[in-house]
Amino acid sequence: MVIDKIKKVNKEEKRKKNEKASDMLIGKWMKCDNCKEILYKEDVHNNFSVCPNCGKHFRISARRRIKQIADDDTFEEIGANIVTKDPLQFDGYLKKVEALKEKTKIEEAVKCGSCKINGEEVVIAVMDGNFMMGSMGSAVGERITLAIETSIKKHVPLIIFCVSGGARMQEGIISLMQMAKTSSALSKHNKEGLLYISVLTDPTTGGVTASFATLGDIILAEPNALIGFAGPRVIEQTIKQKLPEGFQKSEFLLEHGFIDMIVERKDMKDTLYRIIKLHATSKSIERS
Repeated sequence: MVIDKIKKVNKEEKRKKNEKASDMLIGKWMKCDNCKEILYKEDVHNNFSVCPNCGKHFRISARRRIKQIADDDTFEEIGANIVTKDPLQFDGYLKKVEALKEKTKIEEAVKCGSCKINGEEVVIAVMDGNFMMGSMGSAVGERITLAIETSIKKHVPLIIFCVSGGARMQEGIISLMQMAKTSSALSKHNKEGLLYISVLTDPTTGGVTASFATLGDIILAEPNALIGFAGPRVIEQTIKQKLPEGFQKSEFLLEHGFIDMIVERKDMKDTLYRIIKLHATSKSIERS
């Protein structure tokens, strides 16, 4: 009887040990939803969060994006004090926001600041799909507007990395007003002769697409990114027609002239730098 109890205890300890080892394994590995390969997370992170097997560009946080783009120790955040409000007193909205902040350690769906790219000063706004799918409420619109105004004040190029499910429904018409506000700020930016580069990532949809995302002087996109206003299923149901293959993917949009270039993540920083330098050279030629 004592032996049976010892065996039971040993069996239980072994089970717990195996479960712990299994959890460690799960924590270090991931599955690509495109090629279905099991990947070591560290290899993926070291490869710019791109699948080393098929080239799938995984969605990444604003923090990781900034780390990939900005020179070391040059990013200075702006607008961090601009946080979500509840203008419509939408039931449960602020509780959901606070729960997301606690879970994700993210304050809002966009992070803005000034930094340097290979020594060239820029202002960047990086949207984060981990926070309410990058939806645009009043705080997001205000932060992006502040980034645009900072770019004007510093007289440096502006870069916005877009990822969004569209306007934030909990803020109703106030959310939709951000489309006009950001677009108006970009109009002033354009009148100053400053460069604005928009980078569309997966997915960029809704009111963000209908405003600042598609107003760039140069519009770049990551491979195979979903870009559009309404989703393909909604469009098909509306027009009662089958859409073309790859409709709303960045490759389709490049072919039809909607975007200027598709850039892989590993090449993004150098591509942005070359565009910035080219623009600076052309402006100096104009002045001379």
